[in-house]
Amino acid sequence: MIRISPEAEQRLIRRLRRLQGQARGVERMIQEGRDCQEVLEQLAALRAAAHQAFLFAARAYVQACAREDPARSAEAVRVLLATLQRLP
Repeated sequence: MIRISPEAEQRLIRRLRRLQGQARGVERMIQEGRDCQEVLEQLAALRAAAHQAFLFAARAYVQACAREDPARSAEAVRVLLATLQRLP
């Protein structure tokens, strides 16, 4: 199994925790009946943050794969590109 570096893992976990906090904030906004424009802006920010987390993770995993198993790095890039094609 290929693992990202401990530093990258911690950075990714921090990003994910921030995403969780943002999602809870949007949930509160909805429950409080906040203006739909505000909610949509926060959802857009949440989506952008999630996309950045995805890109960070993708980079970290491809780098780890190339470092730990160079023979698998081409496959890792192929899988990453296939995943990127599924994004909206």
